[in-house]
Amino acid sequence: MEVIKRLENYPIETSLSAIKALEHLVEVNPEYHWTIIDMLTKFVRNTTTNLCSQEVTGDSSANMRAVIQAAMTVIVRRDTNKDPENEQIDLSYTDLRGINLQNANLEKSNLYQANLSKVNLSGANLECAILSASNLSGANLNFVNLSGAILSAANLSGANLSGANLHRANLYLASLHDAILNDTMLDGANLREAKLNF
Repeated sequence: MEVIKRLENYPIETSLSAIKALEHLVEVNPEYHWTIIDMLTKFVRNTTTNLCSQEVTGDSSANMRAVIQAAMTVIVRRDTNKDPENEQIDLSYTDLRGINLQNANLEKSNLYQANLSKVNLSGANLECAILSASNLSGANLNFVNLSGAILSAANLSGANLSGANLHRANLYLASLHDAILNDTMLDGANLREAKLNF
């Protein structure tokens, strides 16, 4: 769709307007639900890959981060009941630093090797999500649902996991140095060779 080109090549106001138009299109034409969500997901994946080597605080980067935030907001508050049965949100290898994902619904999403360092994921639903080798250092994971999530070799150093649900999560080889684990549910979690400092 032509509208996606605006997200990458037009001024921030035009890009944000385009995302709002896409969200409205999803609401009034449910048959386009997954087409648009998948399109926005690919946009986030492609754009954040290009931003990986740039400073998050740079002007052009900051503008693009605002556009990425708007796209992610549509993705994480979508009606998941309209997702096709065998499809998955693919945010693997994305750099989502600086994005607010509080209360986001990313259940069963693929976030393999995603950079979520210092991201606010408080109250988010990441049940059964793939977070292998992801960077969650310093992230706010307060009351996040990570039940059944795959966090093998993930970096959770300094993350706030207070009240988080890690029931049956796979934390094999994960780094939990200096992580805050107050009232964290770890029953049934795989902590084999996880790096803990308590």
